[in-house]
Amino acid sequence: MKEENTPESSPSLPGGLIPVDQWKLPEMSVQRTLKDAIRHLTAQLRAGISPEEEPFQSLDNLPSLTDKQIQHIAPHPDFTSLAQAVLESLDELRQSETLRREVAMVVAPPFSGLREALVRLPGLRGGSDAAESWHLIAPPDNLLMNREEARRWWDEQDLTGPWVIPELADFWLRHSSGFSLISELLRRIAAGQVGPGLVGCSSWCWQFWESYLPDAHLSPLTLAPLDGDRLGQWLEFLATSRDERAVTARMTDDGLYVLPVENPSDAEKRKHSGFLRDLATASRGIPGVALAIWQRSLRARPEDDMEEDPGNQKQGTRGRNCWVVPLDQLSLPAMPQSSDRSIGFILHALLLHDGLEAERITLVTGVGEPELELALSRLSRADVVGLGEASGRWHVTPLGYPTVRRHLQSWGYPVDAF
Repeated sequence: MKEENTPESSPSLPGGLIPVDQWKLPEMSVQRTLKDAIRHLTAQLRAGISPEEEPFQSLDNLPSLTDKQIQHIAPHPDFTSLAQAVLESLDELRQSETLRREVAMVVAPPFSGLREALVRLPGLRGGSDAAESWHLIAPPDNLLMNREEARRWWDEQDLTGPWVIPELADFWLRHSSGFSLISELLRRIAAGQVGPGLVGCSSWCWQFWESYLPDAHLSPLTLAPLDGDRLGQWLEFLATSRDERAVTARMTDDGLYVLPVENPSDAEKRKHSGFLRDLATASRGIPGVALAIWQRSLRARPEDDMEEDPGNQKQGTRGRNCWVVPLDQLSLPAMPQSSDRSIGFILHALLLHDGLEAERITLVTGVGEPELELALSRLSRADVVGLGEASGRWHVTPLGYPTVRRHLQSWGYPVDAF
């Protein structure tokens, strides 16, 4: 349910932008699951089960979707549309005076798509009243500077506005000489010495800098979390974004519906699963994590042909069907068993900096060869981390993120607030 006085949000950004202190972890679905079970049982006792609503025990071993099918059923979002939605939400917040600062700080968990969206801003206008295009500020190759060098570097940048930094984590290293660039930038922002701008920041990077500079008071915003309702609407939006064909998704174990989402106004009443709410909780409301798990959960029967010829108009008007494996039956990445303490240092560093090259992992953790190579190899085989082919940076994977966060917290590392 939409909160009172909350403006309409874009389907690319369900819930819009909200102050960080309003973010809440999506609730677990214990009550919803019990309610669904009781309702399902009652319907069986009253009227029996129609063939369409029978449990689908025989569908547990269906094959996963092919890459081509995933591109149609569960594609990655259009980050240009997300960028536009971010600008629109910022405009609304400024008009309501929720946002009064010249520089908007947007903090988001990993895999929220914020970096990918903000790098596309130079192709868009700076807002509804802005006549200039956004100017992207890229980090220098050398992040190890003293305070005077950092001042000179920022003096050379065009911060008259509108300017954008897609990811603040790219501007520092957790090293004795790696703090100056961000310290100087945040000082200038807090003092009002820069023009209108937008700074994206990973929640892990923000957790560190909020503790390091507690008096900055930059009033950050964040993306509203995807609870079960928003997640269902977003997944439907992604599924129809390419060809506007509806998707029907049902559970493999009991046949309950996942998509289309439950709508009280629909004439056709369907029994819905609590899967989306469970997925929202498992993914912590993070779009990229939820999408990765959703893609892993999808299955298809041979007769559910989702690779149809787009030129066939008769086929093109049909909806598409797929099946969903319950979360407790999915094989998701698990942290490899190891007594190597360096694994925690490495994973924490990757999240603090939103990915790092191997050389910089050594710089910020002190873990050198061959220990680093062995640890990264073990984590990569477990699908907990991956190496970007284009960037050469190691990252935690979307599927591995939930277990990484849980383990870092259990090991005593400071974690983000998301």
